Amino acid sequence: MAEIKPTIPPNDPLAIPENKKVIDEIINKNKHLNGATMVVLNELQGKIGFISRPMQAYVAQQLGVPVSQVHGVVSFYSFFTTSPRGKHTVKFCLGTACYVGGIPQIIEKAKQVLGVEPGQTTEDGEITLEVCRCVGACSQAPVVVVDEDLHGRVRPNKFPQLIKNIHPVQE
Repeated sequence: MAEIKPTIPPNDPLAIPENKKVIDEIINKNKHLNGATMVVLNELQGKIGFISRPMQAYVAQQLGVPVSQVHGVVSFYSFFTTSPRGKHTVKFCLGTACYVGGIPQIIEKAKQVLGVEPGQTTEDGEITLEVCRCVGACSQAPVVVVDEDLHGRVRPNKFPQLIKNIHPVQE
């Protein structure tokens, strides 16, 4: 039976020779390990920045596991993403304390300021907005994490100040 090759978009990492080389190196280095799927996906996320559907199918094929297993891992863990992220990430904690503390209003302000929804990246590729579950800083609710920096007791009118170093904003 002939193998069916999925169509790989020209901008997918698998279609870019230097990225394909990195992908193959990561797979070959880790395929013998117990839990290789998680190790490979984690390294791919770190090196490539995201794990596209074609990459998921390729990883599954190379590791000899079902695509559903690879997709299950990618979709279950929030640190994996299936499309490119911006140079910077802004995460909004949706834990109970943050939600009650006003994070929905801060998200609305971010959407207004940046023109994108959570899960999307600004047109210039600079900032990706994300939501996450509890970040463990409930006493500082509501919390926004800009790249790796946690900001507590944030108010909507202060959001532009949080991102001023990564994105110029007209208030």
